Amino acid sequence: MYTAQGKLKSSELLEQYLPLVRRHALELKTRVPANVDLDDLIQAGSIGLLDALARYDTAQGATFGTFASQRIRGAMIDELRSRDWAPRSVRRNARALKGVIRRLEQALGRPPEEREIAQAMDLPLEQYRQLLLDINGCQLMPIEEIAEDDASGVSSGYGASPFVELLQERNRERFVKALDALPERERLLLALYYQEKLNFKEIGAVIGVSESRVCQLHSQAVSRLRDALAD
Repeated sequence: MYTAQGKLKSSELLEQYLPLVRRHALELKTRVPANVDLDDLIQAGSIGLLDALARYDTAQGATFGTFASQRIRGAMIDELRSRDWAPRSVRRNARALKGVIRRLEQALGRPPEEREIAQAMDLPLEQYRQLLLDINGCQLMPIEEIAEDDASGVSSGYGASPFVELLQERNRERFVKALDALPERERLLLALYYQEKLNFKEIGAVIGVSESRVCQLHSQAVSRLRDALAD
């Protein structure tokens, strides 16, 4: 890995750490809108890796892997910030959905059903479900929150907010309570996705719905959880 002068061999490190770029891109892809292209993230991450190779100093103390990970993810986040991936209308609808779910939960004393949420938003059920697809996209976490996680060195291992909260001991009880309050099908979906690591298509086969329907239910479940954890 080192030359006679003690410098890192860039070509060997580049080959070794390119898979790390893809791994970070795949993780980040689950946390941003669906229209974010995986190849764009990989390209940005590769530039970050090259930057790490140029800037790494063994005297800094951190391992190259740690330093490279920070540069790779930082480059990907910069790429996301440079583009308006999520239209303002999508963000506006996400905020509206969160408010509606909160009001209905307070009024009903239970998680509202889809038809109740759709009615409260004055939307036909199918239009509400399309809204879920747009919001999810599958957008789980704002870019600002992703950047905050990276800056603090926290990695959930689940790949999405609000599951980062589970790592914080003081919020564990709240998280479990919020999870238990979800409808049974949504709890199963989250368990299959975050614990069993199934993709949406595989989950659809398990619970007997389409892949797009899984995406809708996932968005709805995450909206419920994020609202509960924000209280």
